[in-house]
Amino acid sequence: MKLYKFLTGPDDVTFCMRVTEALNNGWQLHGGPTLTFNGVCVIAGQAVVKEVEGEEFSPDLNLKAY
Repeated sequence: MKLYKFLTGPDDVTFCMRVTEALNNGWQLHGGPTLTFNGVCVIAGQAVVKEVEGEEFSPDLNLKAY
């Protein structure tokens, strides 16, 4: 099964560390990053995907466990 999640947050070192952590946990970048301005700060977003074996989709799936 392929998992997908979209990471967002202020464009700072904390956001970069979250993306780095995902990459080091087997997630792969899916497309390029996005940036927007909310009137106060720049917000970054990055989609990541991960292939897992032996899992079936369920609406109760906890993506944080991966």
